[in-house]
Amino acid sequence: MWKHKKYEAVHCEDGFSMSVQAGEHNYCEPRNNIGPYSAVEIGYPSEAEPLISQYAEDPDCLTGTVYGWVPSEKVMDVIVKHGGAISGEIPPLVVGGHTIPLDEPS
Repeated sequence: MWKHKKYEAVHCEDGFSMSVQAGEHNYCEPRNNIGPYSAVEIGYPSEAEPLISQYAEDPDCLTGTVYGWVPSEKVMDVIVKHGGAISGEIPPLVVGGHTIPLDEPS
């Protein structure tokens, strides 16, 4: 049995931050604790972000809500838009047929 991991919030170069979570209790695909994930749950971004607003659970409170089943490509688009991640963690994502973060060589 795999234990659910809580990932540290992602902080970007320009000051933007967000929580990116995936696991059996999150709004993600697949809904398990293993991944890699084609869609994940974003939570509580530091500012409204138009790239993900359509996924907001509460569209009237864009910085105080979760965003379910956000495609992994969108997550990477947000991170790149904000200058790249300088700290934090993301679950293993499937983007363009590749797993990010890259698997460690055996």
